[in-house]
Amino acid sequence: MDTIIAFILMFGLLVFVHEFGHFVIAKKTGMLVREFAIGFGPKIFSIKKSETLYTIRILPMGGYVRVAGDDPEIIDLKPGQHIGITFNAENEVDKIIINNKEKHPTAQVIEVERSDLNHELIIEGYEVGEEDRSSFSVAADAAYIMNEVETQIAPYDRQFASKSKKARAMQLFAGPLMNFLLAFVIFAILGAAHGMAVEEAIMGDIQPNSPAAEAGFVSGDEVVAIEGMPISTWIEFQETVRANPEETLSMTIDRSGSEQELVVVPRSVDLNGNDVGQIGVTQYLEKSFWRAIPYGVTETYETGKMILQSLAMLVTGQFSIEMLSGPVGIYDATDQVVQAGFWYFLTWTALLSVNLGIINLLPLPALDGGRLLFVGIEAIRRKPLAPEKEGIVHFVGFALLMLLMIIVTWNDIQRLFL
Repeated sequence: MDTIIAFILMFGLLVFVHEFGHFVIAKKTGMLVREFAIGFGPKIFSIKKSETLYTIRILPMGGYVRVAGDDPEIIDLKPGQHIGITFNAENEVDKIIINNKEKHPTAQVIEVERSDLNHELIIEGYEVGEEDRSSFSVAADAAYIMNEVETQIAPYDRQFASKSKKARAMQLFAGPLMNFLLAFVIFAILGAAHGMAVEEAIMGDIQPNSPAAEAGFVSGDEVVAIEGMPISTWIEFQETVRANPEETLSMTIDRSGSEQELVVVPRSVDLNGNDVGQIGVTQYLEKSFWRAIPYGVTETYETGKMILQSLAMLVTGQFSIEMLSGPVGIYDATDQVVQAGFWYFLTWTALLSVNLGIINLLPLPALDGGRLLFVGIEAIRRKPLAPEKEGIVHFVGFALLMLLMIIVTWNDIQRLFL
């Protein structure tokens, strides 16, 4: 149960932060955000505030921000269609009743001759029983009512496509950017609260009954030389110890400003079929608020670089697709991380946040990176691609991504149960 809760909270946080980035920039640039959703599938909770419907859906495997213009508008008024209209205080149409007009006895029923709810915001037509054509101005925030459900109209200046290339690129990039910022914040919290590994060869925790404890090491000791050879970093210390299992090593340490000599015999441990030396110490962790900030930047950068290198190896065939993990594999890994402790869980969340940001920036159809690519192509061509063609590309790309997800999930299941 702990793993289920942790998995849902982790994915919920990652998705919320990602979609919140898209949401904020969409709002700032004047786009109409129809829905902010966490999860997919049927709604289990919804609330509408201002123009936006906020929903939580049953499958916690993603989310979306639905901006006007991303999809074809739901309702299109056609000549000859009978509709009901009501008016606001400025005598503008504020409600357009598509069906069930009898439930709106105060609505004026007209037969549509022409309408433009994108640019002109106008409906022209005839009142039932009248021969004179009338023209009605439509409010920018008017709403359709169909099956008693209101849907706000989206004038062109509120749609995604109407915004500048810069605004659209910012809105698409904001989601991955928020994932990188989340990872930075988590790594910074880890550095300030849990501690950051120092570069020097300073002892952290000393395991009871270990070679280090028997030799007299205490936390805070800094190894400055082994067998007379200077040691300046933890990596140098670690490599020397590993290379000398069951060998007597004389170490010069700095303890509170004074040097001492300690003799230790690393215990031989089998590591991936090789005998390596270990003395039973951990690297010293320093807690510092000010150092935590550059630490957060560095860890986010290094994590991103590691993920990009893995992707490059996948593309060049050095990694097999069978090594990829989907939601099932991530859940299994999360279970192991949760058992290891809270700090490991936070680190895992930061790693996944960077991963989510990078994956979404890949220039693949249906992903943020794919849509950014189309904005870039538009900038080069100085005109956008036909929406129909772009829609087909994204649809095919989404279908291929779903197929990849199925394959990866099957691989996860096989690893778990076969």
